[in-house]
Amino acid sequence: MAFSGKDNRKWWKFQKPKKEFKEELLAIDRVTRVTSWGRQLRFRAVMVIWDGKGRVALGTWKSWEVVDAIAKSIADAKKNLTNVRIEKGTVPYNLEAKYKAAKIMVHPASEGTWIIAGWAARKVLMVAWYKDILAKRYGSSNLINNARATIKALSSFK
Repeated sequence: MAFSGKDNRKWWKFQKPKKEFKEELLAIDRVTRVTSWGRQLRFRAVMVIWDGKGRVALGTWKSWEVVDAIAKSIADAKKNLTNVRIEKGTVPYNLEAKYKAAKIMVHPASEGTWIIAGWAARKVLMVAWYKDILAKRYGSSNLINNARATIKALSSFK
């Protein structure tokens, strides 16, 4: 069978499927558990996802393989989607939230300020498409608790 130029089947090109969520890797950690058989090494992945419709989530999972941990943490995050609101690229007013020992304060910023925040809060705000925002964390330096506190603050609009 000869190839014709009018053939609109593109079997020679691989097309990636469109992703449903924007994903950002927060951390991959090596976790070791000591048992009677010796040390068991696993990997923990922490992912932040956003669906483009104003919903953000954080997912964590441990697995023997890094790729499996990432895939399962994305699946875990899909179960915990929460709504956030964006007005002109920022939040409408000052927000505060506390999750365990992590406390965060989120403030609106003028246009052109960009994102000024700590590492975990910055990743969450970047994924959620905030443009101009200020955030300050107090208390804990734990990555997961700071990210969860940020999501809690962003979802606490009245």
